Amino acid sequence: AYSTKEENAARPIGRYPVPNKKDMPYDIVELMEEVEMKTGFLPNVFKAMSHRPAEFRAFFAYYNAIMNKDTGRLSKADKELIIVATSVVNRCPYCVVAHGALHRIYSKQPALADQVIVNWKLADLSDRDLAMLEFALAVCRADNITEEHFQKLERHGFDREDAWDIGMISAFFAMSNRIAHYIDLRPNKEFYTMGRVPRGER
Repeated sequence: AYSTKEENAARPIGRYPVPNKKDMPYDIVELMEEVEMKTGFLPNVFKAMSHRPAEFRAFFAYYNAIMNKDTGRLSKADKELIIVATSVVNRCPYCVVAHGALHRIYSKQPALADQVIVNWKLADLSDRDLAMLEFALAVCRADNITEEHFQKLERHGFDREDAWDIGMISAFFAMSNRIAHYIDLRPNKEFYTMGRVPRGER
């Protein structure tokens, strides 16, 4: 059965109870088992969101729509870097740690996400990456978005549809950050070593 506590954990993964596996809808159990099989552990966000099955389905359907789309100029590493940068501003430990780990995996750059976490303006980013994060952070902070924001992206190879993707990731994870905040969602210990230590040694 899934539980709010992991083995040897000093504190629960969040404030809300996680249903027993036998009490969950079949489609949710199936997805959770698929993720656990693929990654070797079940990220705590799946356990936490299972508290509300209808919202679980809506949350992960939208996540998949924006994160796993095959069109556009954003790579998987780009998307994860947007999440890291905006989650720092939103003070979300879960998303910073989890998506920093995914960025290390996709980018094969073990230090870049850490640099962005500390100070994205001093990180080893290309001009393209800087423009992408500037736009994402403007959306994250709810700045007034002007034509100049879009024009700067265009000068670095992004079109209006790419701007939509960048903005949507920033907006969706602003919501995700807030959810993680009020439920006190804790990162899985596995995230801290992903992309740093070979999988068999974690």
